[in-house]
Amino acid sequence: MTWITGPLAAFDLETTGTDIETDRVVTAAVVRLELDGAVSTERTWLLDPGVAIPEEAAAIHGISTEHAREQGAPASLAIEEITHAVAEVLQAGTPLVVMNARYDLSLLDRECRRYGLETLSERLGAVPAPVVDPLVIDKHIDKYRKGTRALHALCAYYGVSLDDAHNARADAVAAARVVRRMGEKRQSIGTMPLADLHDLQVRAAAEQSASLQAYLRRTTNPTAVVEPAWPVIPRS
Repeated sequence: MTWITGPLAAFDLETTGTDIETDRVVTAAVVRLELDGAVSTERTWLLDPGVAIPEEAAAIHGISTEHAREQGAPASLAIEEITHAVAEVLQAGTPLVVMNARYDLSLLDRECRRYGLETLSERLGAVPAPVVDPLVIDKHIDKYRKGTRALHALCAYYGVSLDDAHNARADAVAAARVVRRMGEKRQSIGTMPLADLHDLQVRAAAEQSASLQAYLRRTTNPTAVVEPAWPVIPRS
């Protein structure tokens, strides 16, 4: 059995912004998909992040500051539950699909530190693995395809429906279905042992970061530094 012929778990966050050091989690989802793509189990969270949600972020995921304060769980309690749920998936050896894992897992790491909780890496005693990142894999197997690699674009390219973009549950489900489709189309990826696939993504993410950094230095940002680490950016 290969990893694409077994169950997959998927994790997604919607947040107050894009800075892993300062932004906060607003919603989260951890889902389990079976071979037929059906969701067999799921957990979702709405948090009161403890800060105002910028209008730009609310326009994307639809959660206002007022709604989060009225309906959201205290952030520290929810972050503990989310991290515990993700740790359980990885401890069971189930592949964890995370679109742009470097962002979601790093932000979760910082949230744990903010509230004095054990980080995911501390709970596992190692860097989180096995993680499967559709963004990193797609850039690796199709380096020269033009256009955005955002989740909605990957769904369109691989023929996966995405009915409610920027809803954490919908994005998590779509990411898992996309990466399974990738593995089916590229057997060299789909038949690769999970440990080898994880290591491949570490190398590919570093190469992609180096390429982006070189591009930025040639064009708009000559002092750019793009973090090469994956799936979690170490705390500076």
